[in-house]
Amino acid sequence: MTKKDIILKVSDDTNLKQTDVKRVVQKTLDCIIEALVRGEKIELRNFGVFKIKQRKSRTGRNPRTGDVVPVPPRKVVVFKPGLDMKKKVK
Repeated sequence: MTKKDIILKVSDDTNLKQTDVKRVVQKTLDCIIEALVRGEKIELRNFGVFKIKQRKSRTGRNPRTGDVVPVPPRKVVVFKPGLDMKKKVK
């Protein structure tokens, strides 16, 4: 499912204009990204939690050549699903 599919579904279910729904969906995603950039945790009840996790530096291996390559530390976004999502997906 793409962002466009979500916009169409919400627009059909709520009888709102697609342009209005698109603005709301995009603003929601922008707010989530901005909060993650600030290092905040985003908790959406019954959906899940987005947060930033710091990965340590490590040594990796180039799959083509087999050479050992240093992998620098970095930040990654992680998502942990909420209880309702876990139950429904099972």
